[in-house]
Amino acid sequence: MDISWFMRVLNEAIARASNKEDSCTGRFWEGRFKSQALLDEAALAACMAYVDLNPIRANIAKTPEESAHTSVKRRIECSVDKQNTNTASHHHELFPFAGNPGKDTPEGLPFRLEDYLELIDITGRVIREDKKGFINRTEPPILKRLNIQAENWIYLTQHFESKLKGLVGSSINLKLACKKLGYRRNYFLKSCEAFFT
Repeated sequence: MDISWFMRVLNEAIARASNKEDSCTGRFWEGRFKSQALLDEAALAACMAYVDLNPIRANIAKTPEESAHTSVKRRIECSVDKQNTNTASHHHELFPFAGNPGKDTPEGLPFRLEDYLELIDITGRVIREDKKGFINRTEPPILKRLNIQAENWIYLTQHFESKLKGLVGSSINLKLACKKLGYRRNYFLKSCEAFFT
């Protein structure tokens, strides 16, 4: 595969449609496409954070979980969905986080999702003179905003299927779901209370 060739073909089709719509000529991205080789974990983390924080830096979103079209938002949505449903899927379209690298580590990004979310949250709070946006210092930490304790988050992302069955979510959401489904008992309430506040 040649990413430059792919971008040229993609750019041409989009540019033709856009130019016809706007009655103009020229490249769609105006030559802003660049390709870098990410040679180690630090470069990978920096690039991921850069892309995931773009909507915040542009002042389009206030927090990562509110930013549209980012992998961090998709990962958060998938994790929250996992907590609130009996879904066994795990970010099918995204490369998984595998934790700290080691000889028995499965294939995936060489850090934990929790660490990456904290990295994004801390980095997004830095005020930059050359950018319009940042995560406001008054915002609580990201796991607190998601209403998840750090220890529970780590446990859930490692043992979700084996420890949680049926309906999964906060006790309030579980009770509402049971009522809506016509259940007379709040199934799995104890398990959910142990992990979700």
